[in-house]
Amino acid sequence: MNLMWVFVGCLLGTAVGVLPGLGSSMAVALLLPITFTLDPIAAFIMFAGIYYGGLFGDSTTAILMNTPGNSTAIASTFEGHRMAKRGRAPQALATAAIGAFVGGILATILVVFFAPVLADLATVFGPAEYFALAIVAFVATAAVVADSAVKGLAALAIGLSLAMVGVDSISGASRYTFGVPSLLDGIDIVVITVGLLAVGEVLHVASRIHKDATVTAMTISGRPYLDRREFREALPAWLRGSAFGLPFGAIPAGGAEIPTFLAFGLERRLDRRRKHPQFGRGAIRGLAAPESAANATAGSAMGSLLALGLPTSATAAIMLAAFQQYGMQPGPLLFTRNADLVWALLASLFVGMVVLLIINLPFAPIWAKLLLIPKPYLYAGITVFAVLGVYAASSSLVDLILLVLIGLIGFMLRRYGLPLAPVLIAVILGPLAETSLRRTLAVSEGDPGALLDSALALSLYGLLALGILVVAVNKVRNRAKVDI
Repeated sequence: MNLMWVFVGCLLGTAVGVLPGLGSSMAVALLLPITFTLDPIAAFIMFAGIYYGGLFGDSTTAILMNTPGNSTAIASTFEGHRMAKRGRAPQALATAAIGAFVGGILATILVVFFAPVLADLATVFGPAEYFALAIVAFVATAAVVADSAVKGLAALAIGLSLAMVGVDSISGASRYTFGVPSLLDGIDIVVITVGLLAVGEVLHVASRIHKDATVTAMTISGRPYLDRREFREALPAWLRGSAFGLPFGAIPAGGAEIPTFLAFGLERRLDRRRKHPQFGRGAIRGLAAPESAANATAGSAMGSLLALGLPTSATAAIMLAAFQQYGMQPGPLLFTRNADLVWALLASLFVGMVVLLIINLPFAPIWAKLLLIPKPYLYAGITVFAVLGVYAASSSLVDLILLVLIGLIGFMLRRYGLPLAPVLIAVILGPLAETSLRRTLAVSEGDPGALLDSALALSLYGLLALGILVVAVNKVRNRAKVDI
């Protein structure tokens, strides 16, 4: 049965991820209510398939339609879509599938061997250290995934506002409930994620349905696999891309955008030194590197989530919400209290990689046909599915009203170019940051210096300051180049 759930998860994750404008994080958010009827092991095994299946679906739309399903697949559009336009769409999809397999397998091997070590190290974390971790996650996410720090911080503030609704966990006082009893437990994370990602996207597409040019699917023909020459060409890029992605999964930077662009940039620089440069004409290395980087980041993000309880991307944040729905808190104690679930989940990651290859190599043309569904029918179906999923989870009309209101917030965020990842990270980590801060101040009798007492907390703040300095220097340099 568990093998079947891996297969179903991979199938559903890829099916949702392959739809334009959706993506892996929305795949997990939309399918979260479906798993509530399953036992925890089966649910998380299915989630593993959805997690990686959605990532491959992101790349499929990027290659075929030049429309990345998620920001992590933007780098794949540059050379992947050129390959498709030159009649090599099946080879491009095969490159993406094998790159996802290589990056995911390498990351999962490292997680299996080093997640327990991370869990042991996590036992040295106290309230001050967890507060420092949350601050690093907030600032890094806000600074990295937005084109301006102001937009990132604004999105962060919106997420923190949503997280503060409900009963204060320290004092027991109700906050921002407006006299509505249903809000005493706070706003359900499922409502927030489905509202922001699904309903917000539907409203955004509906607002532009007559403005955007109609996009037609690419014609797919030929062999959905690589020959020896193509494989030898792509292999070094897969390995280099994985090397970029592995460390970034443990950094709370909001996703895999940075390593995918770094990997793409390295391959482009290496290509310039070649006798016959391929970039700009559908270079297979330009697709292989970002694909393996994105999946390596996703795999190591799973290790960071399980061992530290720290979501380093929007998708990982939704996965953390799924753990909390079952009354479990990822972190060092998860490996002792729920060892059977953790190791079954890690094993399913290996199985899921193989299943994805089996599904996506021969059936890529079928995924492309999903893109032929007219947009009005496609997004109307998504809306119905989102409403039914939220109502089935809680049977609450208040949740449906909140779904619409949060969907409007998601629409406005897209309209004005504010990123969604900081909102989701703030909703998940906001309560942790607040509780850790107040506990630290309570123990120290209100002395804020207690937040800086430990070497670990100081190290985290130092890394944060260094990261802000690097980002600031790069922005100044870029502005100087533009002025010149």
